[in-house]
Amino acid sequence: MNLPTLRRRLCAVFLAVVCLLTLCPSAFALNDPNIQATAVYLGDPITGLPLYEKNAEERRYPASTTKIMTALVVLDNVQDLDQKVTVLASDFDGVPSDGSKAGFVVGEEVPVIDLLYGLMLPSGNEAANTLARFVAGSVPAFVQRMNDRALELGCTGTHFANANGLHDDNHYTTAHDLFRITQEALKNETFAEIVNTAQKNLSPTNKAAEHPNGKNLYILTTNQLILSSGSKYYYAYAKGVKTGHTSQAGYCLVAAATKKKSSLISVMLGCERPKGADQPLTYQQTKELFEWGYANFSAKTLIEKGAEIQEIPVRLSTDTDKLMLVAGDDLSATVPNDCELSDFETQITVPDDVTAPITAGQKIGTLTLVKDGVTYGQVDLLSLSEVSLSEVLYYADLLENFFRSGLFKIILVTLILLLIFYVAVYIIRERRRRQRRRAMMRSKRARMEQYERDQNRENK
Repeated sequence: MNLPTLRRRLCAVFLAVVCLLTLCPSAFALNDPNIQATAVYLGDPITGLPLYEKNAEERRYPASTTKIMTALVVLDNVQDLDQKVTVLASDFDGVPSDGSKAGFVVGEEVPVIDLLYGLMLPSGNEAANTLARFVAGSVPAFVQRMNDRALELGCTGTHFANANGLHDDNHYTTAHDLFRITQEALKNETFAEIVNTAQKNLSPTNKAAEHPNGKNLYILTTNQLILSSGSKYYYAYAKGVKTGHTSQAGYCLVAAATKKKSSLISVMLGCERPKGADQPLTYQQTKELFEWGYANFSAKTLIEKGAEIQEIPVRLSTDTDKLMLVAGDDLSATVPNDCELSDFETQITVPDDVTAPITAGQKIGTLTLVKDGVTYGQVDLLSLSEVSLSEVLYYADLLENFFRSGLFKIILVTLILLLIFYVAVYIIRERRRRQRRRAMMRSKRARMEQYERDQNRENK
């Protein structure tokens, strides 16, 4: 091989290596899942931290995903879910004839739990109005509770105008806010069970004969992720939650999934339905987003319960002069696969020292994990062992503290002032007494001199 040919081949190899290094992402970089929804938020329900977001703070119309908040407010306010509610004609006000309904009829007496199933599975708009009226007395009063609850959850881009999600220009939310609402709702076991139900036979009612089948209602979920295991849209790890669609909102889907003990919540707003497709993009895109999350992130226990964290000095004990603090619980978070505890900033908040007596398991401080300015979690720091109090050291400390206290200084100053006052009074009294004695002596001498003068006159 001649020299020019060798040079050309070496240059080609060099350029190839450069291209590979340029095109290949860093080991710490994540590929973009290329989600086509207008607004997206994929987050960890435990920490609330995002794994992926796109226009997550942009205001969007939520359509029937609104019913997540409706269900949450109902569950917040109703204790007896078997309590029956009568469906009124007014509950159908504003519900278009072609709008989604659960199938309840006027005059039907329905348990609250069945109304919730009718709300969340077939997305019944009349069920939303019935529940709102029952809980708050009227739909507007219920909507105010929805808005109040949203503020409590930290939703800054949300305003509800109705309980069902039918279009209203003043009815909007954000992908991030809808994540917050779903995160809170899924803490309720009843909600989690309802939204993860594919089909449900509702209990018989007084109006069963008026249903199309002449029996109690049988309802199906609109969520293709959980409806049928034979569907191409089915996702084995999905746990619900809610679909939505209006012409203004586009196709929306809030979904939850759990895989290998790691849970995620996905929010997609403003998706399209391709021409000729039997379903919108939300289902396939949500499946892809979940798989992207599970491929690149994992739930890790960053700090284990009982892990020794730090020693701090102990006062007033002869047992020990040091106390070990341990983590009061596991601190877990969904983090990138290559993320380790050493990648976090550990913020420990504890006193400079602690004073005996101390019980085992007593909270002493906190430990917080922070990365890139984001807090991933916090655990209490507890005392590992019991530390008894030394009475000798205790009373010695009382005396020492007394002599250092402001009260002692006040007493000392007061005593000094009293002493000065006493000395001053004593000096003044002594001075006056001497003055009186001198005055008496002068008076006595004056009288003696006068007496001697008088005697001298008489002798002459």
